[in-house]
Amino acid sequence: MSHNTPLPQQAVIAVVGTGAMGAGIAQVAAQAGHVVKLLDNRPGAAAKAVDGIRSQFARLADKGKLSPEAAQAAGQRLLAVDQLADLADAALVVEAIVESLEAKQKLYADLEAIVGPDCIFGTNTSSISVTAIGAALQRPERLAGLHFFNPAPLMVLVEIVSGLATAKSVADTLFATANAWGKTAVHAKSTPGFIVNRVARPYYAEALRIAQEGAADYATIDACCREAGGFRMGPFELMDMIGHDVNFAVTNSVWRAFYNDQRFLPSLIQQELVDAGFYGKKTGRGFYDYREGAEKPAAQTEAAQTPAGKITVYGECDIAEAMVERLQHSGLSFGRALASDGRLLEIGRAVLYITDGRSATQRASDSGVANTVLIDLALDYAKATRLAVAVAEQCDPAAMSAAVGLLQAAGFAVSRFLDVPGLAVMRTVAMLANEAADAVNQGVCTEKGADQAMRLGVNYPQGPLAWADRVGVAAIRDVLANLGASYGEDRYRISPLIQRAVFAGRNIHD
Repeated sequence: MSHNTPLPQQAVIAVVGTGAMGAGIAQVAAQAGHVVKLLDNRPGAAAKAVDGIRSQFARLADKGKLSPEAAQAAGQRLLAVDQLADLADAALVVEAIVESLEAKQKLYADLEAIVGPDCIFGTNTSSISVTAIGAALQRPERLAGLHFFNPAPLMVLVEIVSGLATAKSVADTLFATANAWGKTAVHAKSTPGFIVNRVARPYYAEALRIAQEGAADYATIDACCREAGGFRMGPFELMDMIGHDVNFAVTNSVWRAFYNDQRFLPSLIQQELVDAGFYGKKTGRGFYDYREGAEKPAAQTEAAQTPAGKITVYGECDIAEAMVERLQHSGLSFGRALASDGRLLEIGRAVLYITDGRSATQRASDSGVANTVLIDLALDYAKATRLAVAVAEQCDPAAMSAAVGLLQAAGFAVSRFLDVPGLAVMRTVAMLANEAADAVNQGVCTEKGADQAMRLGVNYPQGPLAWADRVGVAAIRDVLANLGASYGEDRYRISPLIQRAVFAGRNIHD
């Protein structure tokens, strides 16, 4: 089959495992027009799943998202079956069973004796090597990853994962089929974490490191990631929602699979939560307390300060223009100037820079500007409502107060971090871009696929590579280099793809 040819609507789809993921995949396939057979080794589970999916179709009809006739027809295409032999006519068998290599290998090995030679096997595994699953098959070329995200009916992304033996025609057919089902498919190579679970690790890891260093509390880091970074959820509330038993297990799995690469190093903070049984929302306690009567802590926000002193905005970049617009709205008078040292704002004796991965104290020492104040990255400085700042130890308190007052007058809530390199959003975005670049460099996916996967799979406000292009690839390179110098760790090594883009003077997507 060609790249653009999906499985025909008359093709029977089988789903083995009818938990939340299996039922969700079955719902998607049935709504797309396929007869779907559901099988589960738990007595009555498949029939229960069919009833649940039919109820979902009825609710969609009640909301006007499906016609009553379409909902009824889709429900009738669902069939609960009792044994593997009932799947003999399937054109595609999707498994969503327990995350066990042995269980998945046995299921597909048993199916090989039952289904036709053209039947495709699509594993929904999120963490097990597709190559390893296929190794137990007589015809491993028919197996590929078909990785949906939970909840499958709502989440748009599907990762099509090719193992070492996967036939290109199989991956292409699954790619076209997922798109025909209303999803956005991306190709990936079978490596630990595929795209999303690999590239997302820094979102948690950098926040955990900042917290472990005592630079800011959980609520403040979360607020900065949401209100400056544009992420829908901060890393700590997201980990609480996912569950630390799950999130920590994925991190450990990826870390071990990459032979203990420091870039994926698990956090002792999260290990403690797992050891305590504090898994997050589902247990009532995680980084936050969800028990009845408990109050979620507020982000640390600096008290109102006075923006005293002459104000100058430097440069003509988008960030400078956003600051000009905000200051004009505030009614404060200011001047414009150019500068060769990258400064953004000046008020009195305080000089404000965007963080470049150095601590404020180091930058002050390197530049000779004692009253150095660093501000964090924002997705859109014109719309952001909060900014994190760090202040050099050499900085005069009055200068720091004036700098904070200036940002407050411009409409930002200001959260002061201890002087940690890279602050929160900048180091996180730099590391996300670095991991995505490494995935591309290693042939796991394309630049477009990496960005699509992170926007659609985990709802990032911008694809990490597109974000790097916006910030400037050289700036991202400098942040990573400075983080590496500050910590002296291989964790912050720079992807060759980023290095090449900088040397060539181009964007990653060029």
